[in-house]
Amino acid sequence: MLERYFLKPDTVDRLRASWIGDPIERYVQWLAEHGYAARNVYRRVPILRQFGDFSQQYGAKNFADLPTFVEPFISQWVGDHGSRYKKIPRWVEHAARTPVEQMLALILPDFKGKGKGRSRRVKDPFHKQAPGLILFLREERGLRESSILHHFYYLRLFETYLEQIGLTCLADLTPTIPSAFIIKEGHRLSKSSVTGLCSSLRVFLRYLRREGLIEQDLDGAIEAPRKYQFSDLPRSISWADVRRMLEVVDRRTALGKRDYAILLLLVTYGLRGCEVAGLKLDDIDWERERLLVSERKAGHNTAYPLSGVVGEAIVDYLKGGRPDTLERHLFFNIMAPRAPMRANAISQRVTHYLHKAGIKIERPGSHTLRHTCVQRLVDAEFSFKTIGDYVGHSSPSSTQIYAKVAVEDLRKVAQGHWEELL
Repeated sequence: MLERYFLKPDTVDRLRASWIGDPIERYVQWLAEHGYAARNVYRRVPILRQFGDFSQQYGAKNFADLPTFVEPFISQWVGDHGSRYKKIPRWVEHAARTPVEQMLALILPDFKGKGKGRSRRVKDPFHKQAPGLILFLREERGLRESSILHHFYYLRLFETYLEQIGLTCLADLTPTIPSAFIIKEGHRLSKSSVTGLCSSLRVFLRYLRREGLIEQDLDGAIEAPRKYQFSDLPRSISWADVRRMLEVVDRRTALGKRDYAILLLLVTYGLRGCEVAGLKLDDIDWERERLLVSERKAGHNTAYPLSGVVGEAIVDYLKGGRPDTLERHLFFNIMAPRAPMRANAISQRVTHYLHKAGIKIERPGSHTLRHTCVQRLVDAEFSFKTIGDYVGHSSPSSTQIYAKVAVEDLRKVAQGHWEELL
């Protein structure tokens, strides 16, 4: 692997002769597998060799000793390379910390660093005060991981709020505290999001009471906003706006090829962002021209005919945009480390192109294109049952709300042109 980046045999020999030569080569292999550019190898390998020399000089005997010397090495590195700055930039430290900690994480399973090279797993909310919460949700409530993540999103917001108001002990919670938190978040969240927040708080507070961590039954003090069925209109855009959005995608680049395929999947099949993120190479049957979407919200799989336009976009991405990897996911992040895209990243790309095309809509994201697909099917007079099955609605009521969206007709009535509707 080293020969791929270093042409001189002497350079390769010196690196392998280092007492941490094997970890360095494993790290270079890891960089290549995760799509890092060659310049990252050229910058990071010399730093790792210096770290090895430094550690050995100060007494390191084996790989297990290396974590002890990380901070001293970083301090020396910053002193040598940051002296010309009045205030040392963060990148000076990160330049050394990132490769050192990433390499140690590869060779020492229990190593946990402090910088970007450390494990990116976000800690569970209230992991110290309520360590059994995740087991309660997973084992006793039987929730899926997606549902647990949904609860944890809101509970992290609540945890941050408690830190802001200086409340460190859960036993000090009073009914007014979660109520004040809901009011605060309600200014920026939609009604449905506030409803989800309230649900997560109730689950959490009931758990705390059951475990004896609080003395009061606080869940009864949480009142979700009243939400009437069919009260909200789906946020869709016109088909002309869809064309405008697709036109601003630069399909000459790897990023553009990927995003163009994603946008077409969303608006053609009305897929959710998580469903696009979950697509794998095996979900495309090229011989039968079928696209399989598995484990949908309604609890079933859906097989779609593969549209020619969508198929061509995917082929274009596979040939000129998807990284060379053994991983079976279809869509990957462009920037290293190359990892499968997540639902929030899918939604962010939709928002980016809607803004780029000058299309203004409230709370843009992947669901905007899902709503647009459904509304187009409603306008084409397909039955609600057919539409619901097509987009994977878990309930008929999810489709029926689109019957309300006859905006142009409503506008004519408001302007007095009601006879045209007869």
